[in-house]
Amino acid sequence: MARPQAAISACLLGKRCRYDGSDNRDVKLLGKLEGYELIPFCPEDHCFGTPRPTMDLVETKQGVRALSNLTGADLSPPVERYAADFFDAHPEIELFIGKDRSPSCGVCSARLYDREKKLLRSDASGLMAAEAKRRGIECWDAEDFVAAHPAPPIRGS
Repeated sequence: MARPQAAISACLLGKRCRYDGSDNRDVKLLGKLEGYELIPFCPEDHCFGTPRPTMDLVETKQGVRALSNLTGADLSPPVERYAADFFDAHPEIELFIGKDRSPSCGVCSARLYDREKKLLRSDASGLMAAEAKRRGIECWDAEDFVAAHPAPPIRGS
């Protein structure tokens, strides 16, 4: 029988794809996902390479957009295309695990700013996470998933 599929931010698996070329490998999280076939993703690395300038989610007249902190350019279109293509290519995904606070992958922890960089809220969804939610996929920020799925008891103690 095939294992259920989980989409996971590649940095959580140890891929050095964060904006600064580092990773966010999370051994506790990976232990809790042993029964899943893990399908890594990183829209920012795919679209812009690593390392890269940072971006923030900004509320605009066009809605929530990911804007480059270096140039102010709207980086949303390639990220949104990547997300749609990724989920179209993997229709069996049942679970989405995103990196907390990421403007692409944060499920309910991304920071949303106004045009003047005033923080509006800290519970927004990143662009890829928003696409997963639209498709009805079960979505978690990595830290919340770890907290909600306690380790099994140690046998023999």
